Amino acid sequence: MSEVLIRASGLSREYAALRLTAFSPRRVTTALQPTDLEIARGEAVGVIGESGSGKSTLVRLLLGLDRPTSGTVEVDGRAVDARASARSLHWLRRMTGIVFQDPYASLDPRMTVERIVAEPLWALGVDGDHRARVREVLADVGLDPEAAARHPHEFSGGQRQRIALARAIAHRPQVLFGDEPLSALDVTVRAQILELIRGLREREGLTLVMVSHDIGVVQNLCDTVVVMKDGAVIESGPTSEVLRRPREDYTRRLLASIPTI
Repeated sequence: MSEVLIRASGLSREYAALRLTAFSPRRVTTALQPTDLEIARGEAVGVIGESGSGKSTLVRLLLGLDRPTSGTVEVDGRAVDARASARSLHWLRRMTGIVFQDPYASLDPRMTVERIVAEPLWALGVDGDHRARVREVLADVGLDPEAAARHPHEFSGGQRQRIALARAIAHRPQVLFGDEPLSALDVTVRAQILELIRGLREREGLTLVMVSHDIGVVQNLCDTVVVMKDGAVIESGPTSEVLRRPREDYTRRLLASIPTI
């Protein structure tokens, strides 16, 4: 049996809306209903669902970027406490990396590529030659090491996402999260980045957690798929099984709504 690397137990998140007046009733929005989830070391998990289904909330809680209303998260056997100081969560930041949807918004336009990619190395106290590591990881994602001296605006969207990916893996994390990392790219570039992530997973032994609206991405990259609706996991299992023979009507409608070429 594979070792469980990430475990969520009874994990939930509610948000209280601001009252219009002192006499207004307190309104609560449930972003994530109590959820149990286990992710094995080396597994690739895809999280799918419509906008507002709770996908990004789940990822933020797993990363310790938001505080759960109830439940617990453990990563590599250690409890994740979002109330803890940044120093106390240093171990979690060393273990994880994340790639966001918009590569331009996630990269500081004032910084060179070298500084962008090296930032997690010095922020997390990683030993070694940072300049050499930057050039190594740029080559890993298919960019000329000379790109280190340039700025984000000098690159195409696909190249910027490669830079974001290089930044996410520079400190050699064990888990790579992606929050719609390919949705802003055209089809050809998306396929290239998809193949790049697959290769990195094989070489580095990464565990992947990928949030995506693109079923093709999940189908080609993920071993397991988790389907979310209204803040709840309604179906999960091996990707090929869930996508070929979904049990839930919602999953069938979700798959049917995706345009095919």
